[in-house]
Amino acid sequence: MKPGSLLLAAFLAPVFFCHAQGEATQEAAKPIAQDAVKPNAQDTVKADVPDAARPTAQDAASRAINDSYVIGPTDVISLFIWKEPDLSDKELMVWPDGMIEVPLLGNIQASGKTPRQLADEIAAKLKKYIQDPNVTVNISGMHSKKVYLVGEIGKTGPVDMTPGMTLLQAIATAGGLTPYANSKKIYILRSEDGKQRKLPVLYKRALRGDAALNFILTPGDTIVVP
Repeated sequence: MKPGSLLLAAFLAPVFFCHAQGEATQEAAKPIAQDAVKPNAQDTVKADVPDAARPTAQDAASRAINDSYVIGPTDVISLFIWKEPDLSDKELMVWPDGMIEVPLLGNIQASGKTPRQLADEIAAKLKKYIQDPNVTVNISGMHSKKVYLVGEIGKTGPVDMTPGMTLLQAIATAGGLTPYANSKKIYILRSEDGKQRKLPVLYKRALRGDAALNFILTPGDTIVVP
């Protein structure tokens, strides 16, 4: 090759190199096509299965309480009136005489009624002041209703119920089992229609998460731990 040709090639080589490098940079900067990145099947979320919206045993227990629980003295209730925050009360104590005080209405007899009955009565009385009042009454504390624990338990005696209280919750509230407890022979004594039933407890299975064996308690239940 002639000396002139060698000189020209040496001069143009850096130009071609820079051009090629620029094209490579532009190619790398191009956005990746959307369908080139496919989501992993494990990463997809099923929006049509709202687990939080599924009813739970506790929800069912709360509804059953509102339908059947009879309010008593020293119970604590929550009163919610739709769009009326000044009339609502999250913790309303039932006085020893069974009365509660409701704004605009004064004293109302709560003892001896279910939460639903009390809500209906309050709603009927509020119609004088509010158009179509929407009233909800829930139980916050069942101080008038108790369950009892006897035997090898941290603290024996009566325990105030909470809404939907379960076997395991009652045992935990009483301090748990003692080291000498026979967990295989625990049972619940329950009075129904004037008769006393004995409900065997599979404690360890309930403790492992079997909700069907973690009984929801009723007022007056006695948990016996041999």
